[in-house]
Amino acid sequence: MPVAENQPTPFPDVNALLHDLLESARAILGSHFIGMYLDGSLAGGGFDQDSDIDFVVVTDSEITDNLFLALQAMHDRIAASDAAWALAWAIQLEGSYLSEQALRRHDPTLARHPNIERGAGERLKMVDHGEGWNVHRSILWEKGIVLAGPAPQSLIDPVAPDQLRGAMRSTLSGWGTDLLNDPAQITQRGYQSYIVLSLCRILYTLEYGAVASKPAAAQWAQETLDARWTPLIERAWDGRHTPGLAPAPEDVAETLAFMRYTLERNTSTIVTECAGNSTIPSWKLSSTAAGNTRVG
Repeated sequence: MPVAENQPTPFPDVNALLHDLLESARAILGSHFIGMYLDGSLAGGGFDQDSDIDFVVVTDSEITDNLFLALQAMHDRIAASDAAWALAWAIQLEGSYLSEQALRRHDPTLARHPNIERGAGERLKMVDHGEGWNVHRSILWEKGIVLAGPAPQSLIDPVAPDQLRGAMRSTLSGWGTDLLNDPAQITQRGYQSYIVLSLCRILYTLEYGAVASKPAAAQWAQETLDARWTPLIERAWDGRHTPGLAPAPEDVAETLAFMRYTLERNTSTIVTECAGNSTIPSWKLSSTAAGNTRVG
């Protein structure tokens, strides 16, 4: 299990940002602080200059109103900082503050926790961490990077393949229907690209009951799915680098078609799962495969 409090990533400015966040969260939470961890692409592979900086802070109890306000003010300070590391990376922070009990396993009665999403103007807020958050639990359990605290395996129960499939189905059901009913919300190329690459990851997990990085899942999708989707996936990877531009109308149309395809494939996957789970190709989840992806 990687433990890297001082230099957790190969990016000095990201490390400076994480150091500020860690020390500030420790100071605010005091004896309630248990640990801080990295998940997402920093842990699972495929991190680059356009990726989220995914973190999780674990506490010994639920965050009180006073602690929430202090943490919110801390995130506001980081976002407004004129330090070089903040100007370069602060808006890419994305993470949550969970109690030890809530982190252990998904509990629908204990699912509302502080969260901050990436993006300019985002603030810490209370958000439901539903079944879909099992994807984060899985990445933390398998590959989480420890900035401080005990090994994540001591805090999280293993996430079974069918739990991961359920997590992706939960995400796909509400999110997919919402997008199909209101495609006008796809106003930026960054979000359109995110949809396409996320659908690749969802399809991969439905097939194998495991989590792949976006590059690895995109490569798998290009090699496995109908060739129709290959140009869309390639453009989606390019679109990550110019997220503020308007998406091409034809890309929005193809993205919605890809969403319908994924929803239909999800239905067929449910039917065929009883026949046995697929075997994960050994290269699919390797860091080498993620680094050599053809997308883009």
